Amino acid sequence: MNATELVNSTALRVAGGLLTITGTYLPWATFVLNDGPYPAKATLEFFREPFGLAGYRAHLLAFGVAALVFALVAVPGQGRILRALGAGVVTVSVLNGLWITVDGGGLGAITVSDEDVAFGAPVALVGGVLILAASARGRASDVPAWQWRFPPWWERLLLLGVLVLLLVLVSAVLTSGGQGGAANVYAGAVFLSFLAAAGAGMGALHASGLSSWVAALSERHRGFGIGVLLLCALALPFTGAGTEYWMTVAANIGVYAAAAIGLNIVVGLAGLLDLGYIAFLGIGAFVAANLSGAAASRIGLDLPFPLVMVISAVVAGLFGAVVGSPTLRVRGDYLAIVTLAFGEIFVRSAQNDIGGLTGGSNAIPGIPPLSLFGHGFDEKLVIGGVRVAPGVLYYVLIVLIVAGAMLVFANLKNSRLGRAWIAIREDEDAARAMGVRTGSTKILAFLIGAMLAGMAGAFYAHKTATVSYESFRFIESVTLLAAVILGGMGTIPGAVLGASILFVLPEKLREFSDYRLLLFGIALILIMRFRPQGLVPDTHRRAERAPGREEPTVVLPAVLAKVGR
Repeated sequence: MNATELVNSTALRVAGGLLTITGTYLPWATFVLNDGPYPAKATLEFFREPFGLAGYRAHLLAFGVAALVFALVAVPGQGRILRALGAGVVTVSVLNGLWITVDGGGLGAITVSDEDVAFGAPVALVGGVLILAASARGRASDVPAWQWRFPPWWERLLLLGVLVLLLVLVSAVLTSGGQGGAANVYAGAVFLSFLAAAGAGMGALHASGLSSWVAALSERHRGFGIGVLLLCALALPFTGAGTEYWMTVAANIGVYAAAAIGLNIVVGLAGLLDLGYIAFLGIGAFVAANLSGAAASRIGLDLPFPLVMVISAVVAGLFGAVVGSPTLRVRGDYLAIVTLAFGEIFVRSAQNDIGGLTGGSNAIPGIPPLSLFGHGFDEKLVIGGVRVAPGVLYYVLIVLIVAGAMLVFANLKNSRLGRAWIAIREDEDAARAMGVRTGSTKILAFLIGAMLAGMAGAFYAHKTATVSYESFRFIESVTLLAAVILGGMGTIPGAVLGASILFVLPEKLREFSDYRLLLFGIALILIMRFRPQGLVPDTHRRAERAPGREEPTVVLPAVLAKVGR
């Protein structure tokens, strides 16, 4: 890029940033909207409240200021950073502009009125387009590989701060737009706008290389990071997301996250496609329902929950070994058909109440809630003078169960057995030729994965108090498989992140009614189109899709390098 092109590109970026900031302060509607996220703030004028910005306006202001800074200061990854910021400005402007125009007040939202003109959305949109156009000119800059080194206790403090910010972000995502889209009529639009802004911010961080550096930092202090992450998860009930509604949603996410971790062993590590995996979760739930003193149970036993959970895991594991035995003869599409058939056999058997253990169409209701020291898990709780919502103890328990499942997965992946699973996934014939006992190894994958699902099923039975065959249909197996692939096959946090997205997105999009699943499907398509290796890719899969050249290395000046030493 010559000097003239550089000046023109810089001018476009500066103009885009200025227009974005200007559009933030201009009116976005010529009327006052209903109570909700778009009240009088929609007609905010600069001279009335110059700094009273919130919501989408605050996001656009931050993007505009950041675009100005990165337009004038040359940093590694500058082009990609500006591209992410420009995409965020365009998306937020379009989402909010269209929503105010179409749902808020028709064409009057953007036409001339007696008082002013709603130029906010068009001006901000033009600013975002200019930023994108300027960042697209010339060769795209590479993502830098930062090699910052600080004293260990500094790095731990930085990691603590990052994880606390992550907790705040998660709480903001859950509470943005209200409770599952039911708090006001604009909840869905607010959530989509916030999601677009968060995605653009994460894209800019990745383009700057900071996210990769944080990942390396967490790898150097893995034990400390895991401990802090666990504490942050346990602190979620004390944030804005600590309502009974979101604690219930979080507990359900935990159930499917634990099951998805088990499926990740079968699919992600061993490479065995299982389309009937939800049956193991159902087996664990029905075993727990029959052994926990449910009113409709024909067995009549009331065992302690820890023992029930162990028995449920063992029984589900035995069924997993039975299902895994055909893998000695079939593989690929044929194995998928076998597992699909098992899932359908389980559903039909539970529906017909074979053996009187599933209740048939009547299900098994009346499963007693868990209790600790005489306090029910579904009751309100006061901790240190702070009253927390009912169901928090269930959330704490499922967090501990998911943490245990992650620990099992991590130890297995790094063990000799885990390396054998990975070898089978890459090339089963080559693994057999190298001495791996592929038959017994694949059966162990099914067995251990089914045990984790059975353990999650035992918790699910007590949390819902009713177990029905309708909760374990084929679509649930597809959802679990999508969670594993979306999050990243073979990774520890991938299954948890995938399950969280698959359950939070539909909840937050309820305000869109009939279009909810359509938007959800489009989101999945876009994610898999631009991130086929998953949101948290495995090391091997990341290497497979890495470009055939080394990334440039960027180091701090000598002064900071000395501090790191």
